[in-house]
Amino acid sequence: MVIVSNLVSDDRIRWSELWRAFLATYEKIVPESQYAATWTRLLDGRPFGFAARNATGKIVGIAHALTHEHPWATTPALYLRDLHVDPAARRNGAGRALLDAVLAYRKSIDACRIYWGTQHDNLVARRLYDHVAQYNGSIRYDVKL
Repeated sequence: MVIVSNLVSDDRIRWSELWRAFLATYEKIVPESQYAATWTRLLDGRPFGFAARNATGKIVGIAHALTHEHPWATTPALYLRDLHVDPAARRNGAGRALLDAVLAYRKSIDACRIYWGTQHDNLVARRLYDHVAQYNGSIRYDVKL
């Protein structure tokens, strides 16, 4: 059984562990000050943070989503920025529960769309995503700063 809730202040240590693991999959390292800044924004709802908890209440997955104005609509768009489930807890519904929570959040704010990306070779995530969305053929470009 997996329950999804908002992140709360007591979740900081476990959230940090999971976010570090998520960033490691993308070979990203951020300074400690960024963890503090992101945590503060998550508690303020900018972006919005979700926690998937197992039957004992332990956080086994996290998701971050943020809204932004969309030039084609009068309602905001919702971007699922990060979704990560502890490898030891995968295939138990945590990823789907987090995704469902983000989809429900989209409805609650009347967002015009929800979108996200993943690596082309992340087949586990893509199998999950293919159940709720369609790959639209987009390719993302990043300018390295």
